[in-house]
Amino acid sequence: MNKKGRRLYKVPVTIRLLLPAVIFPLLFLAASPSAEKVRTIRVDRVSMEMVFIAPGEFRMGSEKGWDDERPAHRVRISHGFWLGRTEVTQGLWKAVMGANPSAFRNGDNYPVEGVSWQDCQQFIRKLSGRGGFTFRLPTEAEWEFACRAGEGGERPVDLGAIAWYDRNSGGSTHPVGLKRANAFGLSDMLGNVWEWCADWYDKNYYSHSPLTDPAGPASGIHRVDRGGGWGYGPDIVRPGRRDGSGPDYRTDLIGLRLAADRPDGGRK
Repeated sequence: MNKKGRRLYKVPVTIRLLLPAVIFPLLFLAASPSAEKVRTIRVDRVSMEMVFIAPGEFRMGSEKGWDDERPAHRVRISHGFWLGRTEVTQGLWKAVMGANPSAFRNGDNYPVEGVSWQDCQQFIRKLSGRGGFTFRLPTEAEWEFACRAGEGGERPVDLGAIAWYDRNSGGSTHPVGLKRANAFGLSDMLGNVWEWCADWYDKNYYSHSPLTDPAGPASGIHRVDRGGGWGYGPDIVRPGRRDGSGPDYRTDLIGLRLAADRPDGGRK
């Protein structure tokens, strides 16, 4: 009996030894989308996986974050969309654009950086149509929905397990997909490089944004980038943190992750 009068049962040793072998694969499967939710796009010998993100609702923003993250509010994503399993790599950018603008040229599987929002639009135009996809950048709401992946906390419990940031990056980017994926099967949503989004940035947008499929203000000066990067700390590398940069701005801190739609409107 324990102190509250409840009987405690011991798990046999043989079962306890087997538990890790059973639980760990289940945890891996929980963060790995099923085959019908993943499509592979190939350009020359370079491939990229796109993961289907089903519609849903989530709490966007933070009451404990910066002013532009308030008010926290419920948002509905009414349509399914596809999102890159990882950030766009230098290898894929080179295969499409013919050159590599990155500062950290340590391998084709590193995230491309040194690309402006306008550069991303050129890349997307050249890539669109492959695999039946119409590529684009994710909206800010789609990005945060996919980043949170059903989790509502202010910060990840173990940031180092899922992100390259200032305490573990060594002052550089790292190959994509090495950190633990989230529940939607997406890697590096936080850290490594910031990721451009489609929206114009407005620090007061949350005070009047639509509750269904918000797509940002009609105009602005800066475009949204999300996720934090290799040179930033936990206060920045978290799901609710917003930032904006000029559409022509290039830095080794910002890259991109592709979103996409299909003519059939879904998962086929």
